[in-house]
Amino acid sequence: MSTRQLRGSTITSAADLAQARRLVIKVGSSSLTTLQGGISVEALEQLVHACQSLRARGTEVVLVSSGAIAAGLYPLGLETRPQDLAAQQAAAAVGQGLLLAHYTRTFAEHGATVAQVLLTVEDLIRRSTYTNALRALEKLLALGTVPVVNENDAVATAEIRFGDNDRLAALTANLIHADALILLSDVDALYDGPPSEGGKPVARISSPADLEGVTLGPRGRAGVGTGGMVTKVEAAQIVTANGTPALLTSAANAQALFDGEEVGTFFEARGRRRGARSAWLAHLAHTKGRLLIDEGAVKAVVHGRRSLLPAGITEIEGAFETGDVVEIAGPGGTVQARGVAAFSSTELPQMLGRSTAELAARLGPDYERPVIHTDDMVRLEMRSV
Repeated sequence: MSTRQLRGSTITSAADLAQARRLVIKVGSSSLTTLQGGISVEALEQLVHACQSLRARGTEVVLVSSGAIAAGLYPLGLETRPQDLAAQQAAAAVGQGLLLAHYTRTFAEHGATVAQVLLTVEDLIRRSTYTNALRALEKLLALGTVPVVNENDAVATAEIRFGDNDRLAALTANLIHADALILLSDVDALYDGPPSEGGKPVARISSPADLEGVTLGPRGRAGVGTGGMVTKVEAAQIVTANGTPALLTSAANAQALFDGEEVGTFFEARGRRRGARSAWLAHLAHTKGRLLIDEGAVKAVVHGRRSLLPAGITEIEGAFETGDVVEIAGPGGTVQARGVAAFSSTELPQMLGRSTAELAARLGPDYERPVIHTDDMVRLEMRSV
């Protein structure tokens, strides 16, 4: 097999992934832990061996690993994954050290060093921490280290958590400009329906239209994760919409995949690459309200990529505060953008239809600014609501 490294734009099939320059590989809790709780050492060692076969060919690997909460269940005497946030934080605090110890030992057997990188959603949406996270990961890769990324469950709150590591992996892939995202679980591919009911594996997804009629099942069978097929497909859609291909298969298929075999479901890249913050705004941010804008504002904001000014807003829906994410919809009700509001829903009514100069004269200089700055906005693929 050739060792020529491929960029994301040239990865057009599962077989190409074996020659990628940089990959983000996400593995789920159900692939690393047992039904009784605790880490499956055998499964973890097989994953590490597969990753090392890639690294031996020159591919940089960032491993996004679930399993911290699941690993902490048995030591704490918990039989199932707790539902309350405090108990999840406690389990993560215990399990994360255990999980990393196993990765450290196993990668060391191959002469590799690992690094723990714990992130929260705020780390990837604030410019300063976003830059620091990128700088740290780039330096670790340059030093030949394997970054092991996980959500910082021990300190994350209900409002800021990613909710699952599938989407964390998608944002990480976008952050470091990975050539592809690989999602490993306990299912060998995306099926068009339950396999027990005759569902067939889907080899390739070229566009969202290919997902029509596909039935996505519940969370993984181990009952220790938070993802399931729904969030894996969402993660694949996030990266493909940002110009990065994705591959979904089982952890058991990892070695075959890295050996160049066509396994799993390949999601074709489409769209252009976005920064991690823009990807979060487009796909993950919880919106608190909506601003309806006129045709002139649509041309300026969406097509001209200008900031949204009060003069173009015709109506406000929902209650939101300064700093909340809101949708921006045109006259026909089509959501065309999302952005971070610079004013609350209680401040905006007096501003509608007025120029910033007029508002500054009437209300003060603080009102001589956009409602949503173009740097805090992402334009979306058009969809009606």
